[in-house]
Amino acid sequence: MSTQVVRPAGAGHETLYVLLLCLLILCVAGSVVAWRHESQETTSVAAHQLDARRDLNAAEQGIYADLRVTLDEIQLLREETSALPQPEQLAEEGFAPFASDASSVSRGNHVWQLLGEQAYVGVSPKPEVAGSFLMRISAQPDVWLNRNSPVSAPTDFSDAALNQAGWQQVIAQFDAGVTRQHRH
Repeated sequence: MSTQVVRPAGAGHETLYVLLLCLLILCVAGSVVAWRHESQETTSVAAHQLDARRDLNAAEQGIYADLRVTLDEIQLLREETSALPQPEQLAEEGFAPFASDASSVSRGNHVWQLLGEQAYVGVSPKPEVAGSFLMRISAQPDVWLNRNSPVSAPTDFSDAALNQAGWQQVIAQFDAGVTRQHRH
């Protein structure tokens, strides 16, 4: 009887081809990523401003969002009656943050008042939960925050006067980092 030795069929070549194909795929993917890379522009806010996404706590973000939504309703009511609605009226109609509900209590239980025909101010008895808010009603409505205690309602609504009284303007920036934040 004779024994015959059968050698394996050159698997080394097949492995080499698979490795080369993997290397080619990685090189193509890497070049596509490098080619499509967008530089991340960092936008900063002025010293008298706060970024609504990064600089406010959860309670303050909720109040800010409620104020921005309720602003549309306030402007509609103003057109109907030629006057700004009182905070009590807004509360009766259930507009947050003016309405007294569980959400407003957990966010600092602000006491709202209308200052002339220019602004709404919500003074917070719990500044550690959320600061006091001021919403100016003008051609370009804006929202300001003051985390100091005690806070008195301003009489001068100019930017400079509000800054000097400890108020900071809240701004919303929508850039590439809206859904992801990189803090280094």
